[in-house]
Amino acid sequence: MTSGAPGDVVTQVEQALETWSGGPRRLAQLDPVGGGCVNSAARVTTDQGETWFLKWNARSPRNMFEAEADGLRALAAVRALRVPAVLAVGNGDGAPPWLLLEYVAEGRAGPDYTAALAAGLAALHRTARGGWGWECDNFIGSLPQQNPAAATWGDLWRDARLEPQLERAYRQGHFAGQRRALLERVIERTRGLLGEVEDEGPSLLHGDLWSGNVYPDGEGRPVLIDPAVYQGHREVDLAMTELFGGFASGWPGAYEDAWPVAEGYRAFRRPLYQLYYLLVHVNLFGTSYEAGCLAAARGALREV
Repeated sequence: MTSGAPGDVVTQVEQALETWSGGPRRLAQLDPVGGGCVNSAARVTTDQGETWFLKWNARSPRNMFEAEADGLRALAAVRALRVPAVLAVGNGDGAPPWLLLEYVAEGRAGPDYTAALAAGLAALHRTARGGWGWECDNFIGSLPQQNPAAATWGDLWRDARLEPQLERAYRQGHFAGQRRALLERVIERTRGLLGEVEDEGPSLLHGDLWSGNVYPDGEGRPVLIDPAVYQGHREVDLAMTELFGGFASGWPGAYEDAWPVAEGYRAFRRPLYQLYYLLVHVNLFGTSYEAGCLAAARGALREV
């Protein structure tokens, strides 16, 4: 039974599977998979017994899954951590956009899970494919994320991360009066606050590394999913892992054992980086995240 997925998506997925396999494939079963708040998702089983992971969204921008596939391929190419393989992408063509991936079942974390995640993430961060930014824009959740080539890291963080989210928040009526003035002070200071990490250079980032986007596979090894990749400062990923929790008690110390971070990270860069994700949550989920934004802004200005 494939009820639950739009029929035109099923048809296109079956055509993609036939191209991949060289023979006819039919989707015999669809089992909904929870955990996401943006897309519909399911484990699909073919009439040949193969399993895949399928997500779709009739309301998504046409290029959202193409951008996700680009990010997954970039992460996978480094071979630092396991990343589900991309089989096919549907960008509309009369059907809701969809993405078909290798199905990696969730298992239990092995005894070396945290150390493996730390070492793999540090190895990913030691990879660079150019300067600050990325060759295409993508998405953070369902919101657009711009990735222009930037002369400095501070320029990218100010102009392509904080300012677009702030402008969106202002248009929705958030952060009036003194609250807005506080956030504008952060914008004014961002380039200076990030100047000292410029020489460290860019890293390939996952870009949205909360606990829901990494999990153990059947052998207890970490798996990365749902990226928002670009070339940025590595502490951004670390800051996101610390924002909402959910990581093992030995984290983030395990990462810092693999690649130490400078003192300024905890002093003011961590809240400066977390501010972006908190603004995203304001724009997606509303006023309950405003207080967190203001606390992060004050933390970012602590050294000023």
